[in-house]
Amino acid sequence: MPSPTLPSPASADRRTASSTPVTDISKLLPVDAATKASVRILVIDDERTLRESCASALQVEGYRVQTCGRGDEALETLKRHTFDIVLVDLYMGHVPGMQLLAAALAANPEAIVIVITGKPSVETALEALRAGAWDYLPKPFTGTQLQVLIGRAAHTVQVARETRAQQERTGVDPGGLSVLGNAPVFRDAITLARRVATTDASVFITGESGSGKEMIAQFIHQHSRRSSRSLVAVNCAALPETLLESEMFGHVKGAFTGAIRDKPGLLEMANGGTLFLDELIEMPKPIQAKLLRVIQDGVVRRVGSEGTDAVVNVRFIAATNRDPEDALRSGMLREDLYYRLRVVPIPVPALRERPDDVPVLAAHFLEHYWRRHRGADEPLPTLSHAAIWALRAHSWPGNVRELQNVMEHAVVLLEPGADVGPEDIPFVSDQKVDVELAAEAEDVNADDGYYAARGRLLAKFDRRYLTRVVLRAGGNLSKAARMARVDRTTFYRLMERHGLQRNLLNGPDE
Repeated sequence: MPSPTLPSPASADRRTASSTPVTDISKLLPVDAATKASVRILVIDDERTLRESCASALQVEGYRVQTCGRGDEALETLKRHTFDIVLVDLYMGHVPGMQLLAAALAANPEAIVIVITGKPSVETALEALRAGAWDYLPKPFTGTQLQVLIGRAAHTVQVARETRAQQERTGVDPGGLSVLGNAPVFRDAITLARRVATTDASVFITGESGSGKEMIAQFIHQHSRRSSRSLVAVNCAALPETLLESEMFGHVKGAFTGAIRDKPGLLEMANGGTLFLDELIEMPKPIQAKLLRVIQDGVVRRVGSEGTDAVVNVRFIAATNRDPEDALRSGMLREDLYYRLRVVPIPVPALRERPDDVPVLAAHFLEHYWRRHRGADEPLPTLSHAAIWALRAHSWPGNVRELQNVMEHAVVLLEPGADVGPEDIPFVSDQKVDVELAAEAEDVNADDGYYAARGRLLAKFDRRYLTRVVLRAGGNLSKAARMARVDRTTFYRLMERHGLQRNLLNGPDE
């Protein structure tokens, strides 16, 4: 096959990685001869020379290979036989490569499909990856690149088989992690996470600090075909550049002061599993470039090494609490790395956007920490209606993590079987108004009829809400109406209904 002249920003990096002799790479591939012999590969390409060259190179490696030169022939072959890996040209005559990609996945949902393209671009690559392709291979490519890519794909097949065997042997579903929450905006994120989990597509999770991004990453990993292997997390903001590089890629003995032995990095530890890159935008640009090489080629060069030290097969999940588009504009984040990792974006909503989930999460954390700190023998405290109201009213700037910490703190001080009130919840920020409002739930006269009690309570809520929103608007009633998301006439009518004057705060009006 011809030497590569790759039309990507990292073409020089690819040439460097591919310059390692085939014999050296062969020793580093994470698949053995038995695995290769059990993997069935279909090569679909209308260029006879390329098709036969690929088949020959893979057969020499010990794989079982079949070829097709026409799209209609490939469709029939996919119907009759099952393949573990399908290598398909994206630009086939008569039958589009995307149709062949869909047919391969329909025939075997766990198939590894790699698209070959002579017209590579970000758009076509993302379209193929989002449609279920495992990776893409730009033309022209070398035998070494093909060998490494297929070796990594075969390793994915091997890991998936291990996961299935483990589940059948133990009867335990490795995807048993549950994520709590019923709010539609949150369930949308979980539904998307569940759908992408069964693929190897890279995922980019965004959301505020403490909103549960790492929990989503764990959910994806445990519902994936890699769940029998490790999920390795690295916080890109927690380590200085030199230490982060050593942790990520490993180092060789003598690479720097204190490097007394060879040490594999987190990429090698995550081989066959998932690497979670938390706070990716904080990663220094030189390390971003080095990481991009690994994502594209699967080869790892440790710090201080002059050659390739490992070939890895890793699924990447990245996360950030910042706006990645801003990071691109400011130059903090490489565009090519961003698009490689952002195959499937998943936004995680802040806790304040799903207040109905707060009581569910609070009860879960209350029970969890009670069992941890107090034991199963002591009666579990229960959240009163007033406590639930106060929890829902809180803005939760620290999101789920803040709620988790608040409930653990409360557990330490609660009595067994206690009825938890707002005063028992150690809010970090000032909750005076919210707690007072919540406490009013306890003042409802149980002898009143339901509708009478509900009407009085709602009227009290309306007065407090209207007063508070006018206060936040600085007395400007038009602005207060916009904040309340009602038209101005309705807002004025509510003010008058509850005996509140328009000049309540002597603020300006429009």
